[in-house]
Amino acid sequence: MKKKLLTALQYLLFLGLGIFLVWWSISKMDEKNWNECKEAMKSARYALFIPVFFILSASHISRAIRWKILMKPMGYNPTLLNTFFAVMIGYLANVAVPRLGEVLKCTILGKYEEVPPDKLVGTILVERAVDVFCLLLIFIIAIVTQAGIISEYARATLQKNFLSGGTNSLLIKLSLIAVFFIISYLIFRWLFIKHGSSKFIIKIKNIFLGVKAGIVSIKNLENKWTFIFHSVFIWCCYLGGTYLGFHATQGTGVLPVAAVFPVLAFASIGMIITPGGIGTYPHFIMEVMMLYQIDKGLAYANGTLQWLAQFLIILVIGFTSLLLLPYYNRKRKKEAALNN
Repeated sequence: MKKKLLTALQYLLFLGLGIFLVWWSISKMDEKNWNECKEAMKSARYALFIPVFFILSASHISRAIRWKILMKPMGYNPTLLNTFFAVMIGYLANVAVPRLGEVLKCTILGKYEEVPPDKLVGTILVERAVDVFCLLLIFIIAIVTQAGIISEYARATLQKNFLSGGTNSLLIKLSLIAVFFIISYLIFRWLFIKHGSSKFIIKIKNIFLGVKAGIVSIKNLENKWTFIFHSVFIWCCYLGGTYLGFHATQGTGVLPVAAVFPVLAFASIGMIITPGGIGTYPHFIMEVMMLYQIDKGLAYANGTLQWLAQFLIILVIGFTSLLLLPYYNRKRKKEAALNN
């Protein structure tokens, strides 16, 4: 009960932050900007939602294939459909409660494919590490190619959201994290030695071994180049969808191709800060576009449409996956029974 309450409070906190940013962004607009925003929304090219739908869907399919590649060295080969359903249901859950989707996608495959969820946790960590690396590359490309436009904004934004408090504060935070992990390691090591035969300790040990197996799986990949291809392809889809989104509103299609890198980079920060990027995703797109002399109202309208497109795709495919998952697996069981 306490855990559910804390989860609910966490969600309400982040949701509240997102709603506040929506209100704050709109309240900062003067009448001219607000009228521009409304006109841009009215005259938007909503037909572009269709190609964006297919581009982002392709990225989700690619993500499912990449996840399957990570599982193979551990001896598991779930069907692509079940893996895709798990990925999309995970995205849907993350919109409601941050990080819930990571747990849910593991339990779904555990239920329908008999893959131990504890072994999948390590593969999720590997995926996140690869995505963080790809995002850092996007940031580097953005700063190198658009330094004169975004360098000051990049410094201020990163300082505000991740490095607030200065160098000393950052060192203290890193030191506390290091101490926490060292103490946790020593405690668990003592528990494993002292109470190694306990059922509870054995269960915890199996979880750690599963996580280790998932992380080590990247060393034993049979298709390393295929894994790299899908990692690159996923982010190319994000870049392509974002650039196509520039043309959704009249006046933002004039942005240079290189602008897609800072727009995606900072919009991705928005996805980290609030559930599904509500409030933050369009806000960051607006701020970056304004650096390119796009009017505030128009920039906010474009950011809102880009966020809305992603949100609707997750809702549509996520709920469809939720409905099809049990049906598909009942059909598989019937076919397996007939073949036996």
